[in-house]
Amino acid sequence: MSRSFNQQFDQHGAWRRGFAHRLQWLGKWLGEHDLLDQAVADRLKELEVQMRTSKVMVAFVAEFSRGKSELINAIFFAGYGRRIMPASAGRTTMCPTELGYDPGLAPSLRLLPIETRLDPHSLAYWREETARWSEIAIDMDDARQLADAMAKVAEVRQVSLDEARALGFWSDEANAEDNPMPDAQGRVEIPRWRHAVLNMPHPLLEQGLVILDTPGLNAIGAEPELTVSLIPQAHAVVFMLGADTGVTRSDLAIWREHLITEGDPGDTRIVVLNKIDTLWDALSTPAQIDAQIERQRAISAELLGMPLSRVLPVSAQKGLQGKIGRDAALMEASRLQELEAALGKGILGQRETMLRLAVEAGVGNLRAAAARILQVRQRDLAEQALELQGLRGKNVSVVRHMRARIEQEEAEFEGCSPRIAALRSIQGKLLRDVYAVLGGTALKGDMERLAAALKRPGIKLSVRKVYGETFEALRHNLREVQATAAEIQSMLHATFRQLNAEFAFTLQAPAEPDLSGFETQLSQIEQSHAQYLGVTNMLKLAQPEFCDKLVRALASRLRVVNEGAMAQLEAWSKEAIAQLHTQFKERRRNFEKRIEAVERVQSATGTLDERLAEFTAHEAALAELDGQLRDLTSMLTTREGPSAAIPGELSVA
Repeated sequence: MSRSFNQQFDQHGAWRRGFAHRLQWLGKWLGEHDLLDQAVADRLKELEVQMRTSKVMVAFVAEFSRGKSELINAIFFAGYGRRIMPASAGRTTMCPTELGYDPGLAPSLRLLPIETRLDPHSLAYWREETARWSEIAIDMDDARQLADAMAKVAEVRQVSLDEARALGFWSDEANAEDNPMPDAQGRVEIPRWRHAVLNMPHPLLEQGLVILDTPGLNAIGAEPELTVSLIPQAHAVVFMLGADTGVTRSDLAIWREHLITEGDPGDTRIVVLNKIDTLWDALSTPAQIDAQIERQRAISAELLGMPLSRVLPVSAQKGLQGKIGRDAALMEASRLQELEAALGKGILGQRETMLRLAVEAGVGNLRAAAARILQVRQRDLAEQALELQGLRGKNVSVVRHMRARIEQEEAEFEGCSPRIAALRSIQGKLLRDVYAVLGGTALKGDMERLAAALKRPGIKLSVRKVYGETFEALRHNLREVQATAAEIQSMLHATFRQLNAEFAFTLQAPAEPDLSGFETQLSQIEQSHAQYLGVTNMLKLAQPEFCDKLVRALASRLRVVNEGAMAQLEAWSKEAIAQLHTQFKERRRNFEKRIEAVERVQSATGTLDERLAEFTAHEAALAELDGQLRDLTSMLTTREGPSAAIPGELSVA
């Protein structure tokens, strides 16, 4: 029997915790042996935090009444023995709802009033404005109280047409067929809440799972941040259809406008054909029912342009019922386990691969940095041994002369300090130039120009051109920054060569950062807007308020890209400077040890042979450390790394 998504996520969580523990232990080991410079320590900590806190978001997207909330209940909350998410006939989840866990906050359901739409601020802004949210404490041990709290996401209000129009739920255009139906008093029904966030210590949410439950087409289109930020950044999107209806016109609108973009391979999308139990018919044979389900799968796959293997039939309701009642036959008939297995394999397999690649790159850099320190120490020991061997049979004046020469070399070496300071100053200036190009002020200017272009009077037939020009400018910024990085790299190479030649350093400039991945991210964001800016949204784009929302949502996502590029550049800069400081410190230590060795020979506190024997022992210890370093880091970059025991862990730690 295939493992459930819960089981696979538990295993994924254990893998991450084990990996984080090994990273933490390796950092401690390196620190104890003075092999950890600041840049490496920062990178190691970053990897550990990434392993422990990395989030996995699954977005459930569909038109109303396709069974999203019931499927969430079946996959994640069946252990409560009842429904937690509201799932009844008609519309249930009226506002986008996020389920996750932040240990720094008390378990609660936070609700953002729909009236905040009247304010120009984005959802990202409102997340920080806690005073505007209504908060309901939840009791994890009381399933009924938890379900009652979650019922709030289904609450609605009756408002006038003017208020509905101002909040974005009513359009006066002739083709505004998605308007809600007015009642006898001319009032319409709208959601009471704009956004909901559930913070609860559920075992899966504690391990970093985030669930995003979205309402139907109208609500998705009215919140650009969902379309251009939250949904595209999800690690998987579960798009739900009704097995009885197949792909309707509104389903197809959501799919084309919000979920599929040019060049998207679709491997993060799973299409769920829900409610197959509606096709169960006592007058039909099991073979006839299966054939009908397969026909719906094939038609849906063709209409959506998806491989048949990624269109999965399921009955969320029967799956939930089967789990709660421990009914194996009903579970098998619901096909829920097949969906859970596909979710686990696709989402967690992809996420684990990404984390492994990040760790391999980070550990590779860490091993190289620590190995350089060991090489410097080994070279210094060899030089000291040769120096002492040259004292065999020499008189006191020769020894005194050697000490004077070492002190002179030390004084000359200290002369490199101003050059190191000058290098840091120049590098800092160039990096400030980089931050000026990618910083918030520059991005704000780009977004203001885009907003001004979108607000020009008339139908926005040239909107794609405006977007294209904006994104080309953003890509140009990255290329400009890449050129600056190349300039810094050239300066580092030249300076390191001089310092290596004059002061016997073994400096090696770190590889120049490659920002092409961030250009790719920009192109992906641009492509995700291509469908969104289609003819069906031209009327919305004629509304200045909607344009403001769209640009703010876009800016929040672009800010993440720019901040990622700046973080990579900063880490690269730190690595270069940290390497320089480490070797400078090692060289000072070498001078101290050389003077100490000569002093001991002068004062006859130890024979020359005894000192040479000490050097031999130190060299053997360094060779052993080098071997341990290779073994420990290799365990983190092999498939068995996190679960394998580290030799000597208990004795060394």
